[in-house]
Formats: sequence, C-alpha cells, structure tokens
Amino acid sequence: MAKQIKKKSEQKPDNKPKFNFYWIYIIIAVLFIGIQVINSGNSSKKIGWQEFKTDLLASGDVDKLVGFKQDDIYIIEVYIKKEKLRTEKYKEFQERSFGGVTAHYYFTESSPEVLQTKLEAAQTELEIAPIYVQWESRRSWFGDILSFLLPMLLLLGLWMLLMRRFAGGAGGGAGGQIFNIGKSKATLFDKNSKENTTFNDVAGLEEAKTEVMEVVDFLKNPKKYTVLGGKIPKGVLLVGPPGTGKTLLAKAVAGEAQVPFFTLSGSDFVEMFVGVGASRVRDLFKQAREKAPCIIFIDEIDAVGRSRGKNQIMGGNDERESTLNQLLVEMDGFSSEIGIIMMAATNRPDVLDPALLRPGRFDRQITVDRPDIIGREEIFNVHLKPIKVGPDVDARKLAEQTPGFAGAEIANVCNEAALIAARSAKKVVEMIDFNAAIDRVIGGLEKKNKIISPEEKKIVAYHEAGHAIVGWFLHGTDPLVKVSIVPRGVAALGYAQYLPKEQYLYTTEQLLDSMCMTLGGRAAEEIVFGRISTGAQNDLERITRMAYGMVTLYGMNPKVGPVSFNDPQGEYQFRKPYSEDMAKIIDDEARKLIENAYIKTKELLVEKRAELELVAQELLAKEVIYKTDLERMIGPRPTGETNLTEQIPQIISSEPAPEVVLSEEAPATDEAPEQA
Repeated sequence: MAKQIKKKSEQKPDNKPKFNFYWIYIIIAVLFIGIQVINSGNSSKKIGWQEFKTDLLASGDVDKLVGFKQDDIYIIEVYIKKEKLRTEKYKEFQERSFGGVTAHYYFTESSPEVLQTKLEAAQTELEIAPIYVQWESRRSWFGDILSFLLPMLLLLGLWMLLMRRFAGGAGGGAGGQIFNIGKSKATLFDKNSKENTTFNDVAGLEEAKTEVMEVVDFLKNPKKYTVLGGKIPKGVLLVGPPGTGKTLLAKAVAGEAQVPFFTLSGSDFVEMFVGVGASRVRDLFKQAREKAPCIIFIDEIDAVGRSRGKNQIMGGNDERESTLNQLLVEMDGFSSEIGIIMMAATNRPDVLDPALLRPGRFDRQITVDRPDIIGREEIFNVHLKPIKVGPDVDARKLAEQTPGFAGAEIANVCNEAALIAARSAKKVVEMIDFNAAIDRVIGGLEKKNKIISPEEKKIVAYHEAGHAIVGWFLHGTDPLVKVSIVPRGVAALGYAQYLPKEQYLYTTEQLLDSMCMTLGGRAAEEIVFGRISTGAQNDLERITRMAYGMVTLYGMNPKVGPVSFNDPQGEYQFRKPYSEDMAKIIDDEARKLIENAYIKTKELLVEKRAELELVAQELLAKEVIYKTDLERMIGPRPTGETNLTEQIPQIISSEPAPEVVLSEEAPATDEAPEQA
C-alpha cells in the first residue's frame, strides 16, 4: 500500500504544451512572408525596347517571347536560351536556387499591333530569323483567391480576438469587457483572500465596532438569534463625516468575517448605457445568493441612492433611478433567512431616498462620528506603532491638542511629523515635530521666505493681538493657545490658535462672544490705524454664517422667532420657505447682530488699549507668543479655564526666539485659525 502511494506521489503532472490560438496568426504571417520572398527572388528584370533590341535580339539570345494583357497594358516576357544562360552575361540568373522556369526579362507595349510592327522592322534590320510572340490569357488564381480570402481572414481573426477579449479571457476581469458590461464589478473577499485588516486596527470607534461585530456574529451563529424568534437585520448603514473610518470598519468586517464579502462603490453601478446599472444590481445579488451567507458592502451609496423625483429633466430617463429601484426590489426580494446582509457607507445621509432607509432595508444606522479624547488617544497609539518616536511623545497629550480631528487627519499628522523629523535628519520623531505637523495640518505650510513689508507686518500684529485680547477677556470664547504672525498656507499672514472644548451645545452668549472674538482683528485695525484692510475677509465670512445661523437655523432671534429654515432634504429647492418681508427681517436682524457685536468689540479694545499695545509689540519682536506670554504681560485670564485645559502642562518657554519654534506641548485646534 505504501508503495502504491509513493508511486502516485511520484507521478509527474502533465506538462504538455497547450495549443495557443495565436500560433495560427504566426503561421499565416510566415506563409505570406515566404511567398513574398519567393516571388521577389524569381521576379523578372524590366528593360526597354531599345535595350531588348540591341542586347538580346541582336545577339540571338532570345528563346521565345510570351505576351499577355494586364491592366490595359501589354507585358511581353523574354526567355533566354538555356545555353546562353551559362555565360557570364547572364550570371545573375544563374544564382537563383529555387522556383520554377520564369521569364528573365520583360518590357511593355501599348498594343499588339505596335509590337508586331516593331518586331518586323527590327528583324529586317538585324537580318535574323523571325520570332513570334505567343499571346496568352493569364489570370492569377492565387492572387484572386488571396484578394478574396485575405480580408475575410483578417476580419475573422480580428473578430475571434475581440470575442476572446470580450469574454474576459485575455487580461480582463468580470464586468470589465463589453459583453460583461451588465455584470457586477464587486470584489469578492473570502477565507482565502489576503485581507489583513481586523477590528484591532480600528480604534476610537468602540460603539460602532460593537454594532458591526454583532452583524458578523449574526452570520456566524444565526440560530443564536433566530431561536428566540428574532430576525437577522438586512442592512446596516454607516453614517459619519469624511475620514472617520467607515470604509476601514468595512475592511475590518472583511478581515474578521468567515463568510464571503462583496465590496464595491456606488459609482460602479453608474454607466452611460441604459439598463446597465439595474443589470449589475441583479447580477450582484445573484452572486450573493450563490455565496450566502455573505455580506455586500457598497461604499458611497449616495452615488446611486439619492432621493428620487428631484432635479428631474422633463421627459428624460434617469438611469440612476432605475438602478435605485432595482436595488430596492432586490433588498425586498431576498429573505432574511438566506443570510445576506447589506452594508453601506455615506457621509451624506440627508440626500438618500427615504425608501432606502426604512426598516426592512437598512434596519440599522450606525453613526461613525469624530472620536472623543479617549478615541483620539487610541487612534494615535495605532498610528504611532510603525513610527520611531522619542521618549517625550505622549499619545494622551497629542489627543488633547487635536480636538475634533478625525482618524484620517490623525494619520496625516503622524505622517507629517515623520516627514518633518526626516527632513531634519533626526533618528526619532520628537514631540516638537508633532506640534509642527499639527500646525501645518491646521494652518498650512509655513512660508518662511514670504516677504512682508514692515507696514503690513505691523497691521497683522495688531490684527492678531485684537483677536487675542478679545478672546482673553470674554467668558464664552475658547482658551487661547498661541498667536503667530508667521505666514502660513496660501493667504494666511497670521493666525490665533484656540483650544475648543469637547462641547456639542452652544448658548446664545457663547455664540455672541465668538462673534466678538472673530471681529477683534478688524476692530483693532480701525482703532489703532483709523482704517481697515482686507485681512479680515475670513473673519467676516465666519461671522456672517454665524449670524444667519442664529437667525434662520437656531431660532435665537426674538423678532424672527423660534423657527428654523434648515433644508437638509432639499425639499425647498429653488423656492424660499418664507416671504420677501421675512427675508428683509432676516437680513436686518443678522446685520444688527453683527453691528452690536462689532460695537461691543470696539468698546472692549478701547478699554484694553494698553494690553493691546503690549501684545502687538511682543508679536512684532517674537512673531510667535504663547499663553504663558499673555499671562506674563496682562495677567491670568479672568474667566478661568476648563478642566481639559488645566490638564495640559504649561511648560512652553516664554523666552524670545529668533525663529518660529513650536513648543513641545503647544495645544492645537481642529478649527481653521483666525487669519489676517
């Protein structure tokens, strides 16, 4: 028995070469080349009448003449006598090694009558025996057949080649060929796929992970849930801002689940041909039924799942709506007992069709929001693993300095810190590199070589000092971290950096104080210089949005009343939900809010003019000042600090520095810095 097993194991696999269809093209090409070579080797030499008469006819070397008509001209072939071919005169014809007897020379004439007249006259003149032309009716059967078959063969070969490629057999995947245009473009991950992402790689999304892990458990142990009469959910929708980890969470599901996982984008259903999107949806669910239990993940589902009936062209056929209708039908068509679960991700849930979001289709909506301070610390720990960091790098401190940052932004900060350290030829990435990376992500690239006139630099210094003073003395503003007049980004000549609270609700007083702080730069310019500049453009845009938001969205205006004109579903489209009189009231109240905030800001800066001068002169001297510098110059902030700010060690040096050096523990903010 052991010998038999050994013999079977020693059997070599069949390595016989398989026939390749392309050899037919190669053989045909070789035949044509061979025929061409043969024809070129046995071709006759063209001569003129005078040369024929003096060199061939006069010397008696001509054996016979054969004439035939071709394309309205008459060709006369000249055959040389065999004994004459052995002479030196006809040496070139002796070197022919293959081919039959062919003419050695030929010349042309316009008609047989003209040729006969010339021959008779030449023979009389040369006094030689008469030679008569043997006329033949020639037809090139090979040429006729070739001219008929060659186009057909070329078309047939091209058609067979295209058929093979369209069928996906020559470098094309499913759905990538013209005959597979209605096939699904979904990528399949199963047990044999190399998807290394797991739930351990997803940090800061504990609630979302719990929900998604339960979905995976549904497929692994369905009886655990159905035994009590429950039904497995059909769909899970991941909703959240960009960069929060929705797609990463889906990749983790593909890595953790022991079931087939189909993944594709919503735009994969979109095609210029009518009916293609619906066909791809049908094919996708057909494949899923064959692989059930399985998971289907559609990323950016808003590309195909937008609300129907909006922005329609009269009389037009909306292919996207047909695709969405087919998707809705398929999600209703398969039973929950089959074990097919739909997963989708979008950052625009407000534009999705209500029929797609109802229970029975997407039963669960999981919010993947920006992480809190604990989640940011976990995300930093994940991204710091592959980086060689110094002993002073603390993930907790980095999390405190990056409120509001999403996972993608944290990954960008870690990568930028590594690049900054490598640019300085450091062996490890230090905390100062992370601070510089945070500043770059928030404010843009530092423009060290940007030339600013002394007058402009003075305006920027007082502008940023105005922001700092107003924010320092008002109760509803965020704690100040640092002020800089070093140019950054495209047009930012300076910025004031704050540390926003982990806060979700804002009062009217806080919003008004934020408006005053934002207007501090423009007010400082008017008080000090008696004129204003264009540096407050970014500030004016922010307060305008804030003022109209207070009036039209949050119901914070007594005259307009507790109403909200927010339209996330786009139901109002091109019409306003209020009259022209109300529009005028809204404009007046928003302008009044801004004017009152500007008056309050100017009054505060006039009162604190001495502190404004101190901060501005310090900025002109050092270019960058921190919270400790303000405490040294104008005293502690009278409004107090939040608990989070008190946790951040204040070890930033207040000594003057010739260059802009970011402190090792300088806090940062996710909001856009105040720009001058």
